[in-house]
Amino acid sequence: MATQQVAVVTGGGRRLGHDTSQALIDRGYHVIVVYRTRTAELEQLEAQGARSFQADLANPADVDALIGTLSREERIDLLVNNASEFTPDPEGHEALAEATMRLYQINAAAPILLMAGLSDALLRAGTDLAPSLIVNITDIFTEKPNPRFASYCASKAALSNATLSYARSLAPRVRVNAIMPGPIRFLPDHTDEQRDSVISETLLAREGGFEAVVTQLLAMVDNHFMTGALVPVDGGRRLA
Repeated sequence: MATQQVAVVTGGGRRLGHDTSQALIDRGYHVIVVYRTRTAELEQLEAQGARSFQADLANPADVDALIGTLSREERIDLLVNNASEFTPDPEGHEALAEATMRLYQINAAAPILLMAGLSDALLRAGTDLAPSLIVNITDIFTEKPNPRFASYCASKAALSNATLSYARSLAPRVRVNAIMPGPIRFLPDHTDEQRDSVISETLLAREGGFEAVVTQLLAMVDNHFMTGALVPVDGGRRLA
């Protein structure tokens, strides 16, 4: 009997992470969800057999403990570094310093440490012809930064660059790619004015929905000859 494939999804209990986890369960993966706060969506995933581990990726000790636990998995076939925090730069040196360190910890340091710390389990699962896979969720702001979110953009750019580094160091048994979302799904606190502004700067003139990113991720799962790719899923916003 074939061994069930295992996927780890950070931030897997809500929004894009939830839809990604659900799609992987539907694909037959055993999904391990890393979450910060419990949600009804997480409970739905658990009811379908997903395991879950609580960790605050802003806390280095939590990241270390998480790696210690997950590195004992017999195999990990897919790691999705999805968890993220998106905030504008605050005013004032102390506030900016604190925000910048937090964003780098969540958006860059934690994913990098997970890639390194889980590499043995990923290498055990992969073969030269059917490598295991890491997918990092970055942002089109890595190429077209927004000055109001300079620290966020820079943290995602760091993860984008790390994607290329790990694609080289883990080949050929582990593939490493990134998806660069644009306006996928607005947050509830976005105003109509903010929504209209973003849509006006998007060539396809609409938000894409989580399905757009999940579809691309599954395509990366299926394409065994794809690594070191940074793929925008943004409706053309980076070109506007």
